[in-house]
Amino acid sequence: MLNDIVSKRIRELRNGIKLSQAKLAEKLETKQPLLARYETGEHLPTLELLIRYADYFDVSLDFIVGRTDSPQGKLYKYEPKIYSDDKMKEFIEMCFEPNSPANAKLKEALFRLLEEKNQ
Repeated sequence: MLNDIVSKRIRELRNGIKLSQAKLAEKLETKQPLLARYETGEHLPTLELLIRYADYFDVSLDFIVGRTDSPQGKLYKYEPKIYSDDKMKEFIEMCFEPNSPANAKLKEALFRLLEEKNQ
C-alpha cells in the first residue's frame, strides 16, 4: 500500500513539471531505471532519496508518503503546557531585582505578553 502511494505521488510530481525520468534521475543523482521501479511501485525509494525528492519538488515527506494531501505537510501547533500561567508569573518575578525601575518595566511587558498569549 505504501509503495502504491509513494509511486503515485512521485510520478505525479515528475509529470506535473513535464520532466523525463532520465532528467530527474540526473537531478536527484540516481539512475533512471531505479526511478522507473519506484514509479511503478516495484521498489520503495530509500529515505535519502525520498528526502531528495521532497527537497527538489519543495514538498513534505508527509505528502510523498501519503500522510496528508497537502504538499506543505501536516502542520502541528506546538504549544507545550509545561508551565501554568501562575508558575510563569513566579518565574518572571524571580528573574528580576525587585527594586529596579527598569526591571519593573520589563516584568510588566512580560506579564502583558503572557496575558495576550492567553486571549
